[in-house]
Amino acid sequence: MSGPAAGTAFAATTTDVVCLGESMVTFLPSQPGRLADVPSFGRGIGGAESNVACALAAAGHRAAWVGRVGADGFGDHLVETIASYGVDTSAVRRDPVRPTGIYFRTATDRGTDTHEVAYYRAGSAASAMSPANVPYEELFAGRILHLSGITAALSGDCLALLRELTAARPGRPLVSFDVNHRPHLWRGGDADASVLLELARRADLVFVGEDEAEEAWGIVGAEAIRAAVPEPSVLVVKRGSAGATVFASGLRPGPRSSNAGGAECAPGARSTEGGGAENAAGPRSSDAGGAENDGAEFAPDTVTHVPALRVDVVAAVGAGDAFAAGFLSATLRGLPVRDRARHGHLMAAAVLTVPGDLTEPPARDHADRLVALDDDAWGTLRLGPGWTAADRASEEVRTP
Repeated sequence: MSGPAAGTAFAATTTDVVCLGESMVTFLPSQPGRLADVPSFGRGIGGAESNVACALAAAGHRAAWVGRVGADGFGDHLVETIASYGVDTSAVRRDPVRPTGIYFRTATDRGTDTHEVAYYRAGSAASAMSPANVPYEELFAGRILHLSGITAALSGDCLALLRELTAARPGRPLVSFDVNHRPHLWRGGDADASVLLELARRADLVFVGEDEAEEAWGIVGAEAIRAAVPEPSVLVVKRGSAGATVFASGLRPGPRSSNAGGAECAPGARSTEGGGAENAAGPRSSDAGGAENDGAEFAPDTVTHVPALRVDVVAAVGAGDAFAAGFLSATLRGLPVRDRARHGHLMAAAVLTVPGDLTEPPARDHADRLVALDDDAWGTLRLGPGWTAADRASEEVRTP
């Protein structure tokens, strides 16, 4: 079988978000330093899509992770650990021949020259995912299907699978796509840039870092990124310490996903609230190649900028996945665009203040109180280790 049958109608959803991708066992250093100097490592899990699923489940949503792992002890550990967060792992497939991927990393920030990662994922079980061997009914059973560009880099079959899942068809759930450009995973010159841009243009909701858009596509600035990726109803441009800029609009005459199940990204769900510089841009059209909507005209954007929080960072890993989880959580709840981005910032802050990729998120009422702060109060927040356990929002407000 290669993809769901045309016109397939799926039953009422019982899952909020389905995440597909590779998860690996990660070995975290016991102390700072080069990999060559670290005497021992602690075992954890890592994977962009499974991180999102775990964070969403911990936040009270019905999340599922779909992947492929080896029939080995590392595969057992991955499935058991992800399930312990409350994630549905029933659709995970076990490969009897290929191993589960693993990797080692240093304690430094991924963006620094001293950061080292040693991957052992070539020929992994996950790299064998293809349009012929994934469970489509489970993948299309949620309100949102979350994917990332990492999967597309694993193999030709994985790229074919993402093209299949992002193709326009009746019954497709809202497709969320995190670009997640990882240069070391790609071979073949500039092929990664065109592939990731193609996939982003086929999605409904896209997350992309300003830095990775420049590195992958040579595009500088949020407005230029939006011009290159006009199709998604929502485009979130992550700008590091400068915050996030969210472009929200709608494609005329209608959405490409007809089974969003209440995860609103249509024009009626757009926010015109504060939290930054908002404006309604003029209608957009695209002349870029590779997507189904070439030449289409797009509804005006609402542009919302949401400043980032000041955070006492413990480890700069996992923040992008956490931001996506927070934004998706608020999207599922139908919150305004500004609040979606603020929930993303809070989820990211929770992960940045712990050593690993995953942590317990703040309680929903706690996060909601922080999100409801006015712009001045939001700007004074400074979050450090342990802030998610605070009983009252005021306890983590520390002014310089």
